[in-house]
Amino acid sequence: MGPALAASLQLAGHRPVAVSGVSDASRRRAALMLPDVPVVTPAQVLERSDLVLLTVPDDALPGLVEGLADTGAVRPGQLLVHTSGRYGAQVLDPALRAGALPLALHPAMTFTGTPVDVQRLAGCSFGVTAPEELRLAAEALVIEMGGEPEWIAEESRPLYHAALALGANHLVTLVAESMELLRTAGVEAPDRMLGPLLGAALDNALRSGDAALTGPVARGDAGTVAAHVTELRKHAPQTVAGYLAMARATADRALAHGLLKPELAEDLLGVLANGAEGDAG
Repeated sequence: MGPALAASLQLAGHRPVAVSGVSDASRRRAALMLPDVPVVTPAQVLERSDLVLLTVPDDALPGLVEGLADTGAVRPGQLLVHTSGRYGAQVLDPALRAGALPLALHPAMTFTGTPVDVQRLAGCSFGVTAPEELRLAAEALVIEMGGEPEWIAEESRPLYHAALALGANHLVTLVAESMELLRTAGVEAPDRMLGPLLGAALDNALRSGDAALTGPVARGDAGTVAAHVTELRKHAPQTVAGYLAMARATADRALAHGLLKPELAEDLLGVLANGAEGDAG
C-alpha cells in the first residue's frame, strides 16, 4: 500500500524523499513504484519528511509508533499518517505527545504492489479518523490521492474494518473455492463462467441489498441444498462448513426480509442442521 499512496501523492505535487522497507519484496515494490527514492531506516524517513506514511501490518503499528516516539524520531508539527483499518487516531498518541499531527487514512481497496494500484485509488473511499482540528487536512490528503473521504468515529474503527474484511477478504475465499469446484466438475474456464455471474450478483447486491437474493436457499429448495451438501462432502469436504454457514446466514436474511416463505424454511433449516451434525460427527 505504501508505494501506491506515495506515488499518488507524487502525482498531486508532493515529493517523496525517502522510503523504508524490511523485506526484499517491499524493497522491490518501492523500486518499481518510487524509482530513485532512497531506501533508508524508519528513523531516517521521519528525519527527512514533513508527511510520513506508516503502512505496516495492524499488529505492528502500536509498537512502531511507540518506538519512533521513544527514540525522538518524531518531530513537532510533522504529519503522521497510518493506513490501518483497525485503528483510529488514538494509536498515534505517543507521537501526538511528541508534537506530531495524527491522521488515520485507510483506503478501502485491495493492493497488488504494482502501478495499477495508483489507478484504483481514483474514486476509492478512505476511512478517515483524526482530531477535529485536523479533519480538513486529512480530507484534503485523501482528495489529493484521488479518493473520497468517509469519516469514521474512533470507536467505530474495528467494526468498520470487520465489515470490509467480511466483504472483500471472504469474497476472495468464496470465489477461489467456487472456481476449484467448477474445475472438479469439468469446467475448463471457471473464471470466464463466474465473471459475468458474480459481476451481476455484486451489482445487484450493491443496488438492492437483500432483495437481490436468488438461488435455492432463498427459494426454500431444501432438496437441492441437501444434494449440494452431499456432493460437497464427497468431492470437497473442506468446503462443507463454509457452505452451511453461508446458507444458514442467507436463509436467516431471506426469512427476515420476506423472501423465504416460512412454510418452506422448516425443511431447509432441517437440512442445514443435519449437515452441520454430519460435520460434527
